[in-house]
Amino acid sequence: AAMLGGSLAGLRSCAGRPWRGRRRAAAMAGGGMGQRMVWVDLEMTGLDVEKDQILEMACLITDSELNVLAEGPNLIINQPDELLEGMSEWCKEHHGKSGLTKAVKESKISLQQAEYEFLSFVRQQTPPGLCPLAGNSVHADKKFLDKYMPQFMRHLHYRIIDVSTVKELCRRWYPEEYEFAPKKAASHRALDDIRESIKELQFYRDSIFKRKMEEKKRKLIENGESEKASS
Repeated sequence: AAMLGGSLAGLRSCAGRPWRGRRRAAAMAGGGMGQRMVWVDLEMTGLDVEKDQILEMACLITDSELNVLAEGPNLIINQPDELLEGMSEWCKEHHGKSGLTKAVKESKISLQQAEYEFLSFVRQQTPPGLCPLAGNSVHADKKFLDKYMPQFMRHLHYRIIDVSTVKELCRRWYPEEYEFAPKKAASHRALDDIRESIKELQFYRDSIFKRKMEEKKRKLIENGESEKASS
């Protein structure tokens, strides 16, 4: 990540103001659509991108206020029995219990077909290169998408919105409020997980971000009034 940040910083400094101007112009051209978020969740055979594969993928589009604007495909991708039999015990238990393993065996959808459908969906809903990937621990999903669905990823912005980052900061900075964060049902199905992630970020936005900003504004006003009184 540090290397990526350094290279991007280098590109920006080399391009100078015209680079920023082009990005700003693109964002303005995208309008409200350029502020949208592309929510994705994957269910995989494991977390090793070198040997594991995608089993299920779902996608939702929200606006910047976290309102769901469009529900994309929710596809189960066929994988060979040998791959499923080689999953860890955790994956065998949870994917078996959720019905995903059986659905994967019955699915006729290939990885290539799935990428085509998801790419078609995000192209209809978002301008190219402006909207970030969003989700919980979405860096893990991104690794698989970068490898197995590169065309889909090329349509998105290079940044991500990871709800897990907000969760961990909230847990450390506002532990009392964190106790009221919505608990996950842990269904381990893609679409359900996305909806839970959006609900969780809505909680942090309404309970932490907004309230803390209001408190800050109130203190600034109070400090301003006390300064006037003393003068």
